[in-house]
Amino acid sequence: MPHDHAHMEPKEGDRRVAIAIWANGLLTVAQVVGGILSGSLALIADAIHNFSDMASLVIAFGARKIARRPADAKMTFGYGRVEIVAALINYTSLIIIGLYLVYEGAMRFANPVPIEGWTVVILGGVALFIDTLTALLTYSMQKGSVNIRALFLHNLSDALASVAVIVGGVLLLLYDVRWVDPAITIGIAAYILWLAFTEIGGPIRTLMLGSPPDMDTDAVIAAIEDIDGVEELHHAHFWQMQEHQAALDTHVVIEDARWDDLERIKEDIKTRLEEAFDISHSTLEFERARDKHEEAMRYGHR
Repeated sequence: MPHDHAHMEPKEGDRRVAIAIWANGLLTVAQVVGGILSGSLALIADAIHNFSDMASLVIAFGARKIARRPADAKMTFGYGRVEIVAALINYTSLIIIGLYLVYEGAMRFANPVPIEGWTVVILGGVALFIDTLTALLTYSMQKGSVNIRALFLHNLSDALASVAVIVGGVLLLLYDVRWVDPAITIGIAAYILWLAFTEIGGPIRTLMLGSPPDMDTDAVIAAIEDIDGVEELHHAHFWQMQEHQAALDTHVVIEDARWDDLERIKEDIKTRLEEAFDISHSTLEFERARDKHEEAMRYGHR
């Protein structure tokens, strides 16, 4: 499961996230005020989405800080998984927001109101600028972090939503078609929901101790069983300690005649795991072939 992602100094990453927090906070206030004055639900929907982005940025900022703490007696694996938790919170908030916007859009279809098109267009343009800026700030960071990727997708969806708001404002100015505003709102909501449901599986899989998604676990076991002196593997547990750190916990059955070579075999196993599959953390329990568990499960325990 080799990975190649951009590295950035933590302080530089924190600075970028902090800038994005302030920009989204100011934008949210402007859009809420503008949405109330203009009567545009789409503008308020975009504001709510931007507020969720600001909250997500604050959560991610805190998670980045916590994740850098070293392991201690209470958290012996360290704090890296807090970023996975932050990503799950952010995607869950997107789903809640998306469902709320669908409801509000449907209500506005039933009761259309007058809308000030110029306010919508101007604030939509400001929002597009801020959303694009935030997406650019987090683009290079999102390749190596599920936490920051959740933020990046938040802001990318905001930028697209802002384009839709601007188009809606122009149509209102030209044709005074009031149904466009709730239609755009529901369109934004549908995109938000699609985005969230597409991405939320990754954090859930990691927190549920699922196998690394890009790893062929059968191939890993076959490669270890191919090592001279190894008879079989069973009770194998593949999981991710953190987003980019795969781990294996398994029982290894050693041929009776090769038991005296145990240390060399163990070294061969760990070397192959790390070099061929990027598994840097492995816990191996060894058994003589004559004492092995009969009918043991290949994966997990009964």
